[in-house]
Amino acid sequence: MREQFGDHVRIAVDGHVAVVTIDRPPHNHVSVEFIRDLADAFDAIDEDVELRCSVLQAEGKNFCAGADLVNRESAGGLGAVNPLYDEAVRLFSAKKPIVAAVQGAAVGAGLGLAVMADFRIASPDARFAANFVKLGFHPGFGLTHTLPRLVGPTKAELMCLTGRRVKAEEGLPWGLVDEVVPLDELRAAALRLAREIAENAPLAIVSTRKTMRADLAAAVRAQTDIEAKEQGWLRNTEDYKEGVRSVSGRRVGNFVGH
Repeated sequence: MREQFGDHVRIAVDGHVAVVTIDRPPHNHVSVEFIRDLADAFDAIDEDVELRCSVLQAEGKNFCAGADLVNRESAGGLGAVNPLYDEAVRLFSAKKPIVAAVQGAAVGAGLGLAVMADFRIASPDARFAANFVKLGFHPGFGLTHTLPRLVGPTKAELMCLTGRRVKAEEGLPWGLVDEVVPLDELRAAALRLAREIAENAPLAIVSTRKTMRADLAAAVRAQTDIEAKEQGWLRNTEDYKEGVRSVSGRRVGNFVGH
């Protein structure tokens, strides 16, 4: 198996567990190329019969801070929504379980990436935010389907309509987080859960997961088509321009409704 996928994704092997590390400094912002490389990595894991489960972890302060609104080109361009979501759907099509180790921010598309995993182990500083409305924007990355599925419709709507940051301890009883551990124990805890899964029969693991996740990838595909359409017209509004300025300037937006 290749150890490196593109410039920002690498894989290490621990027994029957693949440890996938994101390293796109400074904040692991998403781009089409980065998500494509990540999807390629999970495809390779699916093809390796010795691997039964994965850990998804990230270098740096943040797990994934979403799109880079200051340097849009480095983010793959917010206009490149459909190609980005094409690659996101590939992630949801992965066959083997994924345990995410989340520290710092999992915001916007970064929240979508965290929710894509089967389980989330988080450090106390982890914070989860669907901050799209603060940008004058519509949620994406399939979150309008995956977040209600995970935390229930009311909590999902709360996150999406307020854009608030949900801390790890708050998200624990919601089911947004499965375990909270000290930062220096985060990767070990995620690996421990992955090993617990990987000690079981590999065909049964894949079969059971397929049944329980049902048509998740297809549902995300359908939902991202809707999300992309809504994002398309909102991107052309004055509120969106103000939202980008306000979030970049760390202030409340002065929205006018057009």
